[in-house]
Amino acid sequence: MKILGILGSHKENGVTRMALDTVLNQVKFPNTTDFIYLEDYNFGPDKGDAKDPVLDILESKMLEADVWVIAAPTYWGSLSGKLKDFFDCMRQRLVRIDHLGETHPDKFKDKHYISITDCYMSSIENFVTGVTDQSFRIIDKVMSSAGVIKLNEIVVTNSYGLTELPNNKQRQLRQAGIKLNSAIRKDDNTMKRYIELFFMIAVMALATMGIQSLTGLLANHSFWLMWISFVVIFYVLLACMLHFFTFVKHRRR
Repeated sequence: MKILGILGSHKENGVTRMALDTVLNQVKFPNTTDFIYLEDYNFGPDKGDAKDPVLDILESKMLEADVWVIAAPTYWGSLSGKLKDFFDCMRQRLVRIDHLGETHPDKFKDKHYISITDCYMSSIENFVTGVTDQSFRIIDKVMSSAGVIKLNEIVVTNSYGLTELPNNKQRQLRQAGIKLNSAIRKDDNTMKRYIELFFMIAVMALATMGIQSLTGLLANHSFWLMWISFVVIFYVLLACMLHFFTFVKHRRR
């Protein structure tokens, strides 16, 4: 198995590189690693049939790898411009675009990725404000469109002036790298998602009935009033939970 590190920061040997190297250094023989520092490649978008030769090189490296470890800092509350520019230039290579302009997974389908970002904010500030969320969302959006499966995401906070990664982050990054030595299955999260969905519905139903009980709606013998109140309360609670898991929940500490 081959693991490819992709560094999308303007600084080659900063915190982002330290985090990426920590993951890659855990990969053991017979697995191998490769590395791309995007600043070393003067790429541009394809122009019709004129394919950019630098993108050809980068695409070849990505096709050869089974797992991508994508690392880029968070600047101004979003993904670094270098990595975003790379994604933009690679758009028509990452996905297949049909006659309606819809995107579909193509040649990279069923590969895997880990995303890493860092920011100057403290863990508490990032936990509250979620400044790194947008970086993860952009990476996830691109990867899901390409059919690439997510393995993990890691954030390093308090990165300003940092010369050595905190012990807890080193452990987290090493664990992520060690897991890459195991055989990767295409997608083993289907059953997990069904189980999560079951418990999500069970909790929401319990909470809904609890609210009905506290407000006296369960004591009301009108079937339709109980049904309408259940549907409304359940919908509001479920919508809030889905919003959290879909748009909010990311690694923040």
